[in-house]
Amino acid sequence: MVIRLSEQWPEVSPDRLLSECVPPPRFADARFTTYRPNPEEPSQSEALAALTARAANLAQPRQTPSLWARLRRNSSVPDKQGIYLDGGFGVGKTHLLASLWHESAGPKMYCTFVELTNLVGALGLRTAVEKLSSYRLICIDEFELDDPGDTMLISRLIGQLVEAGVEFAATSNTLPDKLGEGRFQAVDFLREIQALAAHFDVRRIDGPDYRHRGLPVAPDPWPDEKVEQEAAVRPNASCDHFVDLHRHLAELHPSKYGALLDGIETVAITDVRPLTDENVALRLVVLADRMYDRNLPLLAGGVPLDQLFSADMLKGGYRKKYLRALSRLIALARAASSPDVIPGRASLDG
Repeated sequence: MVIRLSEQWPEVSPDRLLSECVPPPRFADARFTTYRPNPEEPSQSEALAALTARAANLAQPRQTPSLWARLRRNSSVPDKQGIYLDGGFGVGKTHLLASLWHESAGPKMYCTFVELTNLVGALGLRTAVEKLSSYRLICIDEFELDDPGDTMLISRLIGQLVEAGVEFAATSNTLPDKLGEGRFQAVDFLREIQALAAHFDVRRIDGPDYRHRGLPVAPDPWPDEKVEQEAAVRPNASCDHFVDLHRHLAELHPSKYGALLDGIETVAITDVRPLTDENVALRLVVLADRMYDRNLPLLAGGVPLDQLFSADMLKGGYRKKYLRALSRLIALARAASSPDVIPGRASLDG
């Protein structure tokens, strides 16, 4: 029997949100030894060396800060308790981040930026600081600021956790001092953004997107009838009309999108249409991330996936988000057509 995601209403407790803060399954085996830097991109080897050195320190239990360390933290000199990997799509940033998490002593946490903001929203800032202050390391994948509320919330969270001695590692497609540009009046929040940036040692990683190396932009869409027929014979497959699905997503908090996919092995969507509504598009970006985390093949009818976001969207402030989502959705669609293709496996090449 085909599952309709648009008919599911998952409930997610704050405890589950916290317990699920680990690398996604496709990075469960990620290690520094399995990261293969591109020899033509020296920044990849440099980032590997920098994170390997941090891992050696983080593998040890956290020490109580000395008097000098506490005084230094309270001085005007910023304490670089974090490392920030900046780079394009598919250059191995997440592989390196997950490797650092695996080789570090606990307690530790791994989440995307969206998952972190959802967690703090569910717990409240004070409770989140109390629960996370004992952590050795917090890894944040896809760090980005979408609105002023996120800027204030995350700035205060990271600032208080740094004071408690927590170390951070983050990845992003945007330099920390450029966060928020094109999305809101970042200049009004420049002090908060600069305070965030001051906590991180920034490392740039260059390289082409492995998901597009020598491959077409997007596979041809399936006829809707074939999508429905294929979903009916695949185990634990969902199948939804595109409009039904995105309307349902509007009624769920994004923190529940992962739970929405519990038990699903293939996602099928009929009548995919070009989007012009930014709110709908951003919800689909979050769903695409959760699907990609779980390596869920995508059967898609309607327009080709590279036509999902309008030309204006791909020029706007959320451009990098949309390009990342397209990259991931196209990889999942290829996996549905070619069972031997495993999304994310090429990330081992850096």
